[in-house]
Amino acid sequence: MKKKVLSGMRPTGRLHLGHYFGALKNWVELQDEYECYYMSADWHALTTDYADTSKINDNTFEMAADWITAGIEPEKSVIFKQSEVPQHSELFLILSMLTPLGWLYRCPTYKEQLTEIKNKDLHNIGFLGYPVLQAADILLYMADIVPVGEDQLAHLEMTREITRRFNNFYGNVLTEPQAKLTKSARVPGTDARKMSKSYGNSVFLGEDDDGIKKKVQEMYTDPLKIKKNDAGHPDGCVVFAFHKIFNKDFEARERECKAGSIGCVACKKQIMEMLSVFMKPLAEKRAAVIRDKAYLERVIKEGTERAREAASSTMTKVKKALKF
Repeated sequence: MKKKVLSGMRPTGRLHLGHYFGALKNWVELQDEYECYYMSADWHALTTDYADTSKINDNTFEMAADWITAGIEPEKSVIFKQSEVPQHSELFLILSMLTPLGWLYRCPTYKEQLTEIKNKDLHNIGFLGYPVLQAADILLYMADIVPVGEDQLAHLEMTREITRRFNNFYGNVLTEPQAKLTKSARVPGTDARKMSKSYGNSVFLGEDDDGIKKKVQEMYTDPLKIKKNDAGHPDGCVVFAFHKIFNKDFEARERECKAGSIGCVACKKQIMEMLSVFMKPLAEKRAAVIRDKAYLERVIKEGTERAREAASSTMTKVKKALKF
């Protein structure tokens, strides 16, 4: 039997190149080797967006369309909606009973987002306890593997600690997941910050030519390279970061920039062309997928039914271990 993989994303709308190179590209590659469960984490969306839930459902369909556009195949992978599998909430409640508060207060993301997110009140039980819900998500499917970047290892270790604590109390019931470290290209936003919809600096998956042109023109370049023949400093340039991803001859471009033999306008023009070639088939596929709402509904419905079956099997074992 294939080992199982669980991963997911919060449904916040259209996905961008940061999502693609940071996660989706790896997800696609995992499909042939593993039994993959990919989840729209709409309960997790409530931890920060509880005051306005009006877009969460539509965002799930937008996100599923992007997953399929990127190459996730419903015939190979289970695409499902977290809130339609009630066992997530049930196991979350059980695990919350045995998770020490100290573990949650030490979570680096909790402390970081309390500091950074000022426009929302995050002092709620759901936000503090989201690592426990994350653990329930993973453990419900007895996931052997969770694909993560190095910055997410601390989150997965919390799940592993909760698993060991549960098994110590009730027997060896839950599968302790292992990290599968994934390498991914860092895609900066047009303003050099992390690419994020909330920053308004994203290049979306399947962006059309007009959008690509506008966003590449907005990209930050080397402020010290004023004239075409000035020596450039590509390491701090957003446009060069895109060349490293899309241009197989980026090392030659780096030398040209440093030597002052190419200007920023020409450099941006080439990236526009490369992005256009990369995006065109994705844009065409996405347009076809997003038009067929019935298809997307069927994919999510069938995937959710498969997810419920796996989750129900796990909860039967959990309740037996609890002697309920």
